[in-house]
Amino acid sequence: MSEHRLEGLRILVVEDEYLIADDMRNALLDAGAEVLGPVPNVAAAASLAAAEPRLDAAVLDINLGGAMVFELADTLKARAVPFVFATGYDDSAIPDRFAKVPRLEKPVKARSVLAALEPLLAQDIA
Repeated sequence: MSEHRLEGLRILVVEDEYLIADDMRNALLDAGAEVLGPVPNVAAAASLAAAEPRLDAAVLDINLGGAMVFELADTLKARAVPFVFATGYDDSAIPDRFAKVPRLEKPVKARSVLAALEPLLAQDIA
């Protein structure tokens, strides 16, 4: 795959752990994406998502300072924005309505984020 395989795509990163967020942001930038965030809390993420007319994908931590991200995930799903969860939680913590959403286990490697996003974005284009 080319170095800039996400060229021009707008990816929302919602993550409250600085090192993980920074690593994701750098990997996405290196892949050519425009990164929105990282955003460390649900309220700021919801505001940013509402203000952005175009989101191509998102990476969501499930628990942001004690607040769960599922309402934002519902909003993204309703907008047909593909997303992945990056979390330390296992599948049992994720509501059934998100059973098909890819879950990346923390500590998340940037390469894993790219590998999880690419097929979702390819489906969106097809």
